[in-house]
Amino acid sequence: MLPSVLADQLGVARNTLSFHLKELAHAGLVSVEPQGRNLIYRADFSQMDGLLGYLTEHCCQGALCEISDPAGRGTC
Repeated sequence: MLPSVLADQLGVARNTLSFHLKELAHAGLVSVEPQGRNLIYRADFSQMDGLLGYLTEHCCQGALCEISDPAGRGTC
């Protein structure tokens, strides 16, 4: 997805989103593909699954996190 489209959909400043996308790419959670003058970002779901598994095991003592608030934050 183009960062400009994503920023508009999320209502986030483009420079703020750009910073976070670069950090997510550095962490391996998203991939970046140059396409002409644009950069296309894609979620790397296998990496995200691995991170969630690690966090569940090491931060939640193996218990699944329940989503209890409207913002979608977990309870652990």
